[in-house]
Amino acid sequence: MTDFVYLDYNATTPVDQRVVDAMLPYFNSLYANSGSSHLFGLTMKEAIDEAGEQIAELISANPKEIIYTSGATEAVNLALKGIEKVNGKNHIITVKTEHKAVLDTCQNLEQQGFSVTYLDVGKDGLINLDDLKNAITDKTLMVCVMFVNNETGVIQPIKEITKIAHDKNCLVFCDATQTVGKIPVNVKDLGIDIMAFSAHKFYGPKGIGALYVSSHLKKNIVAQIHGGAQQFNLRSGTLNVPGIIGMGKAAEIALQEMASDSRKIKKLRDELENYLLKISNTFINGDKDNRIYNTSNICFSNVNSEQMILSLGNICVSSGSACNATTSKPSHVLKAMGISDLDALSSIRLSLGKFTTISEIKTAVEKIEKIVLQLRKES
Repeated sequence: MTDFVYLDYNATTPVDQRVVDAMLPYFNSLYANSGSSHLFGLTMKEAIDEAGEQIAELISANPKEIIYTSGATEAVNLALKGIEKVNGKNHIITVKTEHKAVLDTCQNLEQQGFSVTYLDVGKDGLINLDDLKNAITDKTLMVCVMFVNNETGVIQPIKEITKIAHDKNCLVFCDATQTVGKIPVNVKDLGIDIMAFSAHKFYGPKGIGALYVSSHLKKNIVAQIHGGAQQFNLRSGTLNVPGIIGMGKAAEIALQEMASDSRKIKKLRDELENYLLKISNTFINGDKDNRIYNTSNICFSNVNSEQMILSLGNICVSSGSACNATTSKPSHVLKAMGISDLDALSSIRLSLGKFTTISEIKTAVEKIEKIVLQLRKES
């Protein structure tokens, strides 16, 4: 596996060895159920509480505001399906470039009697704040906007969005799956009411995520999984102790190393782009400034991205979300940005991480350039 050049960190990240080391005892030595009342179980609960403090600190929340889930998709479903209609409000506003976890859930809610408005974005991938203001009605319950887009890395102006929503007495739900652990997130300062995130996007294990629910909103969330009344009766089921420990350790490391990691990764990403953009008829999709430091979505005109990914072999890149990696349809995110089907099908996403090296960047650039020129010649 060391032969692979992995540039798909937005799909998932390798688990930091320190996280693995923290988790291992909880598989076979410290294996008690954290819900048990005996001393062994109480010891596990203490470990869970400590991990909760680490996770909460990463987003400047209270540990009691964290609900553990199997990942961000479940967290999104709990947030959107679980929120109760308040005073007859049944209108949700979201964005056409959201992750399918949000879009598909919103479509499900429409079948349950909710009304959903899907905001357009500009070619830069950003929403127009005036469009948001104009879309809010007296029936609007929630504004649902992704913090960092998983395909383009574009960062939405969340603080401005929450102010607009709160001024109109609306809640704000934020999918921060590509955000938490990469850039500073302070839910209180940003004004986010509910937020989903996942450990495997910041060097933690798969199968564990969380939903931040502001304390004043807990009474308005209806559980989607019943049977045991765990987690304030909002998400029943035996807690994934090793996963939570791993998520806590990953959060602790992210808080300590985020700044230095971001500087290193941005430098590598910029170098990657400097080389690739020298290839003719090549351009970046989305806003170049308002985006996260590790992501680059590039269109290589007249090159089929699916063919390119297959031809790249050991160079791991993607054509968009890992959830839709098997489809040959143009990305809904790029289409919503006004990019043509042809250009959308000629675009790839490269996402870097803290284990990416300059040697890997050079190898990737050399191979990508060769494949682009070869495919263009063949076509």
